[in-house]
Amino acid sequence: MQRVEHRFVEFVPEQLEPNTLYISMDYATVVHSCLCGCGQRVITPLTPTDWHLAYDGEAVSLSRSIGNWSFPCQSHYWIERNRVHWAGAWSKDKIEANRAADLELKRRFYEGGSRKPVLDDSDAQGFDRPDEAAAGWRQRLRSWLSRR
Repeated sequence: MQRVEHRFVEFVPEQLEPNTLYISMDYATVVHSCLCGCGQRVITPLTPTDWHLAYDGEAVSLSRSIGNWSFPCQSHYWIERNRVHWAGAWSKDKIEANRAADLELKRRFYEGGSRKPVLDDSDAQGFDRPDEAAAGWRQRLRSWLSRR
């Protein structure tokens, strides 16, 4: 299984080492070189509506999968306790549905709707996580839409 290292930094270096997560708590951002090896810079902002970082004193996990849909590689993976879990490719329809759900969650959060983080079990509909990967994205999207 592929593993990554993590480094807590103030500023992310210009040159990124492969398989290394650079975590800037000052700027609430995690940056790494795409784990497929293509060399693209992956930026994951840490906010209530984007990614969530967990650190247990030894390893880090990022909540929400990392889907590099704008990159030629279109890689998709999770990072859990410094281990990389590869996920399957998504169709254009699934990518667009998840982008729409993401925008709606951000709108609800920032326009005075729910002020709680959207990454809990009740609001994270439409986003794959390791424990829900097999649940079916259409059902999750239908469930999310029915709550609107």
